[in-house]
Amino acid sequence: MPETSTGYLLEMLDLTKRFPGVVALQDVTLRVRPGTVHALMGENGAGKSTLMKCLFGIYSMDEGRILLDGQEVSFANSKQALENGVSMVHQELNQVRQRNVMDNIWLGRYPRKGIFVDENKMYEDTVAIFENLFINIDPRRKVSSLSVSEMQMVEIAKAVSYHSKIIVMDEPTSSLTETEVNHLFKIIKKLQSDNVAVIYISHKMEEILKISDEVTIMRDGKSITTKAAKDLTTNEIIKLMVGRDLSHRFPNKINEPGEVILKVSDFAAEMEKSFSDINFELRKGEILGIAGLVGSKRTEVVEALFGIRGIRSGTIELHGKIIKNSSPQQAIKNGFALVTEERRSTGIYPELSISFNSIIANLKRYKSKSGFLSNSKVHEDTKWVIDSMKVKTPSQRTPIGSLSGGNQQKVIIGRWLLTGPEILLLDEPTRGIDVGAKFEIYQLVNKLAAEGKGIIMISSEMPELLGVTDRILVMSNGRAAGIVNTASTSQEEIMRLAALY
Repeated sequence: MPETSTGYLLEMLDLTKRFPGVVALQDVTLRVRPGTVHALMGENGAGKSTLMKCLFGIYSMDEGRILLDGQEVSFANSKQALENGVSMVHQELNQVRQRNVMDNIWLGRYPRKGIFVDENKMYEDTVAIFENLFINIDPRRKVSSLSVSEMQMVEIAKAVSYHSKIIVMDEPTSSLTETEVNHLFKIIKKLQSDNVAVIYISHKMEEILKISDEVTIMRDGKSITTKAAKDLTTNEIIKLMVGRDLSHRFPNKINEPGEVILKVSDFAAEMEKSFSDINFELRKGEILGIAGLVGSKRTEVVEALFGIRGIRSGTIELHGKIIKNSSPQQAIKNGFALVTEERRSTGIYPELSISFNSIIANLKRYKSKSGFLSNSKVHEDTKWVIDSMKVKTPSQRTPIGSLSGGNQQKVIIGRWLLTGPEILLLDEPTRGIDVGAKFEIYQLVNKLAAEGKGIIMISSEMPELLGVTDRILVMSNGRAAGIVNTASTSQEEIMRLAALY
């Protein structure tokens, strides 16, 4: 692959991008060498995704230049970017799930034999790419039958099929197990050996330092610095990202757990291969964490508590009285609220406004006697969500999908607080959120507990559980392996319990 006289494959020079009322990028510069992994880091809203969308032809820049192989380029759309060797593997995979793997890779550019699609060539070409990338997936499998990691491998293979010089990976490990992460890193090393440059967006510090050659850090729409990964530490990255020292990653606890408000006894899922024998209590003002390895059925437990999943046996007692949450509507009436793990697919309506996303869980509250929504009440409650959750947005009418992940999450939490819940269920509440926004979420959770809410919080990040919770329920293969006091436990004890069954 040709290398320019400057030694850079890609140069994005002094890019500026404005939206109404917002300067999203200001004089940003990014230089990427061939055959390297270049990490792009910053808080949510720092401008990382906007910069990559300018590269990929989704947005047009207002000022600046992009040089690829030393030649100035400006892609009008993503098709042009792909044709010129620039690919992007998005965090939210956008695939045709009812078609097979090779259809998804070659969609819109099928190999032909006369007027017909050449199925044999398509199969052989797919197998050749898979073998080169150590991917073991049948090209004729339906995408809907694949795991998240397998879908991601297919997207990377699709990028390679365009003979890409640059592949942008946006939060590629957010849903992967440790084994799957190691497989992804093996693929990235192979891409590097083929002189492909990878622009790697992630909030996981240890991961960045392990896989990257160089790191560019952005803050408030500006590029702050570019350094060799070997010259950086986790604390230095955090300080550069947020512009302040965050050596204290978790706020001081201000909640004081009181009397038992929720008791779950002999809880078992309707489906036999899910969870069973779950017993725990939750106190007023307590943050109860749920830990466990992938597949331990943590999400299934909170979904059953919220009435999304059926239960075979067991009871839920609220203030000593047995209740049934046979549907989400009934759970909401009983004072439960659930912030789901998959924010974009099950948490928000991305094209609709912050206002709509704030009130959707409790529409009856806003109906006037005539049956129409009361605009004044909607405006008032949306303002409360924005102000109390400290949501950064130009207006209430802004589509929620245009906000950073941290701000989206704050709106979702605000939405549920408007329903007046007593029990707040949080499933991976800081997934895909930067360290600054995480700290704000931790403060919010702490404050809610101090106000007397009972909070159940699932997290895959051990430091988060140890830094935020009062007690931790450890799940192992669908069973409760034990409950530990956070102040006196250790990562080793939690991992031992997580692997018990």
